[in-house]
Amino acid sequence: MNSVIVLNADFTYLHTVSWKRGIRLVLKGKVEVLKYGRSVANSFQNLHRIPLVVRLIKFVRRVYKNKVPLNKRNILARDEYTCQYCGAGCRHNPTLDHILPKSRGGSFSWQNTVASCKKCNQKKGDKTPTECGMTLRKKPVQPTISEFTNQQVKQMGLRELLQDLM
Repeated sequence: MNSVIVLNADFTYLHTVSWKRGIRLVLKGKVEVLKYGRSVANSFQNLHRIPLVVRLIKFVRRVYKNKVPLNKRNILARDEYTCQYCGAGCRHNPTLDHILPKSRGGSFSWQNTVASCKKCNQKKGDKTPTECGMTLRKKPVQPTISEFTNQQVKQMGLRELLQDLM
């Protein structure tokens, strides 16, 4: 595993970071390690065990309270990195597609933007899905913060790990 789960001081899920960032946080004393992995990183002076789950020592107030920020990474996470037209996984070459194209007045919003594989995105081009004979697998909506964080933990397959720590 090459990512580290970061929990807030009250054990709520914050986000994930790379294993390198996780080791830096441990060395700086900003986190306490709740669970180590089996992997080891070798530096010039020491061997460092790579953490799986860390907890911040100081409580961090969330930057956003009511809404999940709108960006490409969060849209792909909402759609679980699968094409919303054909259902193929698009983890390696993900693209975003505007349901109503920008050239026709569409906007970059939660309701108008979905994950798409390159093939479907090119097939749809500058048309609406109905003009191309394509249908969306599910209606795009703006997720709530609790839905979004639960989905993030579920996607990583770490729900059981977090429950063991509690």
